[in-house]
Amino acid sequence: MMAKGKTKSAEIEKLKDEPRAPGTTTIAPSVLVRIAQLTSLSIPGVAGMAPVPGGVNRLFRRGGGAGVRIELDDKSVAVDLYLTLDYGVEVRKVSRKVQREVARALEDMVGMHVTRVDIYIEEIEFEHEA
Repeated sequence: MMAKGKTKSAEIEKLKDEPRAPGTTTIAPSVLVRIAQLTSLSIPGVAGMAPVPGGVNRLFRRGGGAGVRIELDDKSVAVDLYLTLDYGVEVRKVSRKVQREVARALEDMVGMHVTRVDIYIEEIEFEHEA
């Protein structure tokens, strides 16, 4: 039985060897932002995305979304994630998992090299008793 990661790698290698039709595929920056958001939110301990700081300059910058700022350079991407974590989690452990999973998701789903994933913990969410 093949491990899940090895099966996916084999599928990707198979696709690389297949001839492709002429044309290009263009991926909007908002797709990269959404992949980073959904992947981050799927990690236990991440309570949500925090606003990206930056004031007025943020309005004119491409590649930004709730809690995510991306920088594109040819076939690579750099990601800044602004997160709210649950109270009581191991911040370093959760942050590293988010970094790994976001990089993996972007590389697997869109084939872009991820140069960095920087995490900014902006808030800790406490559960309030009713």
